[in-house]
Amino acid sequence: QVQLVESGGGLVQAGGSLRLSCAASGRTASRYAMGWFRQAPGKEREFVAAISWTGTSTQHADSMKGRFTISRDNAKNTVYLEMKSLEPDDTAVYYCAGRYVLLGSVLPRPHEYDSWGQGTQVTVSS
Repeated sequence: QVQLVESGGGLVQAGGSLRLSCAASGRTASRYAMGWFRQAPGKEREFVAAISWTGTSTQHADSMKGRFTISRDNAKNTVYLEMKSLEPDDTAVYYCAGRYVLLGSVLPRPHEYDSWGQGTQVTVSS
């Protein structure tokens, strides 16, 4: 398994932007399919975006298309989530997740991952 550490969360006003980062450690970190999920208080964990290990395939939750963008830099073993036009409903703990894959898979479901970060809080004020 790979170790994942998120950063970049914080407090932002509605309409603002944030960029989350997820740093992965491990020799094969670049060979991991990665995803972002979020969980708000009292709600289930929700898919945000996922990216293949090559970075050539991505998937975003319908409600976040056009506002959130996932990307990765395998030279830095880091995955990013660019978030713009943030809304109060985007307030949640954001988690990155990873799984070693042999193919260029995009994994949109939490149970498909075996490595998780500790999460980073994003709070959007109205």
